Formats: sequence, C-alpha cells, structure tokens
Amino acid sequence: MEDKSSSLLGVQQLVHRDDGSWHMAKLIQKRENPETHDTEYYVHYDGLNRRMDEWVPADWIEPEASPAQETAAVIGDHVHEGSERKMTRNMKRRHDEINHVQKTFEEMDPTTAALEKEHEALTKVKYINKVQLGKYEIDTWYFSPYPEEYGKQTKLWICQYCLKYMRLETTYVHHLNECRWDQPPGKEIYRKANMSVFEVDGSVHKIHCQNLCLLAKLFLDHKTLYFDVEPFIFYVLTEVDKFGCHMVGYFSKEKESPENNNLACILILPPYQRKGYGKFLIALSYELSKLEKSIGSPEKPLSDLGKLSYRSYWSWVLLDILKDSRVSISIKELSEMSSIAEEDIVGTLQSLNMVKYWKGQHVICITPKAVEEHLRSAQYRRPILMVDTEYLRWSSSYKKAKVNRKH
Repeated sequence: MEDKSSSLLGVQQLVHRDDGSWHMAKLIQKRENPETHDTEYYVHYDGLNRRMDEWVPADWIEPEASPAQETAAVIGDHVHEGSERKMTRNMKRRHDEINHVQKTFEEMDPTTAALEKEHEALTKVKYINKVQLGKYEIDTWYFSPYPEEYGKQTKLWICQYCLKYMRLETTYVHHLNECRWDQPPGKEIYRKANMSVFEVDGSVHKIHCQNLCLLAKLFLDHKTLYFDVEPFIFYVLTEVDKFGCHMVGYFSKEKESPENNNLACILILPPYQRKGYGKFLIALSYELSKLEKSIGSPEKPLSDLGKLSYRSYWSWVLLDILKDSRVSISIKELSEMSSIAEEDIVGTLQSLNMVKYWKGQHVICITPKAVEEHLRSAQYRRPILMVDTEYLRWSSSYKKAKVNRKH
C-alpha cells in the first residue's frame, strides 16, 4: 500500500486493529517510527475511550472505497477483512447514531466545550506506548507531560523505587546498579504481612512526587497535578519482598481542603488492578479521616470507574453498620460512625432503595432482610483487603508542623 499524505490528518478512516476488527477512527498525527522507520498514524477510534488511541502502521488504514462499499459497511464497526470504505459525512452521522458517540464540541455548552478543547489540545497525542517498571512492561493509556526529550520516546525505563525516568535500557541497567533506594521516601505508616504504606510529603520530597504524578498521568485522563505537589500528601501502597517495597499504587490528599476532601487522586497500576488494592486505599483514606475526627469525601467529579468503586465501598460500609443496628439510626449518625459525608450516604442509600424523603428530610427505611440480601450480593460483599487499624501508625504531622510554624 502506498504511503498516505498528511492531507489525511483530521479525516475519518477505517482502521484495522490488533484483534482483527475494523473500526472508524480519526487520523490525528503522522510520524516515522523511531525504531522501524516506517510511516505511522496516531488514531482516535470513534466512540471509544481515549485510552485506546494508538499509533498504527500506514498499511492498517483502508484506502478510499466506492459508495457501494461505504453503504454496505455502515452498521457496526466490525467488517470482513478486505472490505474497503472511507467515512463520509452522512455515514459518520449514521454511525454516531448507532454507536451513541459522545457529543461534539458544537453540541456542548460553551464552558464545557472550551475546557474539553483545551484538554484535548494539550493531550492529543500519546507518544510513550510502554514503560518498564521493575519486572513489568506496562502499556500506557494516556498522554503525560514528560520533558520533550523523554515524552517523545516510545518507551521509558523507570526505576520502581526512586521513579527516575530514562530513555535507554543501558542507562536504566546502570542506574539499577547505582540506586540505593528500596522503598518510597517518607514515613511508613502501615505494615501488615506483605503490604506497606508510606506517607510522602510533596513539599519534602518534591521531585519524587512530581515523578509519581508524571507516571500516574500515563494511566489517568483528566488529572492535571504534575508539578504543584507541595500542598499534597501522597500515600504510596507497596508490596514487600526480600528485594524491597514495590509500588502498587497511591492516593493523594490535600493538606488543607476547604471542601473536606480526604482523597484527591487515586491510582492502582495496571499489573495490580482487580486485586482489592483500590478499595483498600479508599478505606485507608476514611481511616485517616476518623483519626482526624473529620468527615471526608473524595474530590469530585469522580470518573466512571471511581464512581463504581466508591459506591461499592460506601454500600458495604453502610450495610455492615445497618445489619448490626438494633435501633433506628439517622443519616448524621451514620456519617459520624463512618466518616462518610452525608451527601454520599444519601446517594448510596437511594441507589439501594433504603431512604425516603419525608417532611423535609431523608429518612432511612430498611428491613433486616433487605440488608442481608444486599450483603449477599457480589456487588456489596466484604472487600478482599481490609485496613487493620492495629497496624496503622499515623498522626497528622504536616498539620502539627504548620501549627508550630505559626507560634
């Protein structure tokens, strides 16, 4: 197949994917692969999350097709190999209707459209396809603003302990022989079995926390914290073996939050997902709120995945309290017992059909049987990993330091 000109950029084309399917996509950018020197295009697939954006070889893109071929291929994106078509305006409209493609900028309100345009412009193209982190080679999902000489590499090598990032494997191997780190910096606040959590102050370990945010951005779409890390504390979860403490994920938290947010950003690295670590960190954020004698809530808005994780966690916590309650209990009392914000409790109980609005206030309406039925369902079962507070050694030291500086 002949190489396509740059005039195709911005055009909808049919693209062949690794799984053998064909999908409509917009061609965003063109380059010469730095390793193979073949022509590649960066594509965004219609109706799919931007984490699926990728660089594809030029010969994976269908050449211009006849009107008959276009019409035959409208329904669905999966077509037989050899079908050739090109996206027309009418075809795109029909495709969007069938596949429920998200709104265009013109269909959004002006403020939302402006924010989305700015975000898309800044994060349009993902050059880093993979990172090597310890024993794992991980496929990345999104753009991250690494310095240009690193951000244009197809793969980065990252020390799993100090998070220094490198362009070359030889540099990485040399670094591993020289690096003396075997755990995150900061204070270890939790250790049970092979799980350990470190509290890392963004103002004390600034470069490390910036590197952590750059790494995290490869797997998070709408988070913008990269360099202004001083106002945040990072709680880094690790798996421990004889070689050291291997980072699993983390959550960040503002030192002073006017909205009483007890979590700003949360990430579990792909190799460790679906093992209960996310809910463990959510639970930890609430245990810290309890020690602070405060009511907490995650920073809004939550991602779709975040909503599912939090709703599941909140449901289990509230159901676990309600199953042991022998007397009527109020929303406020539930909030004080769990450190979950009242608005989050109301939303959760509404989803469980366990609250009604009566005489100007929300009233909990439950039966023991309904509670037990919910707890037996897979969606609201006890989390795989629990925070054992006997192993939690934590005090709000950054707040104490702030008070001491004032006196």
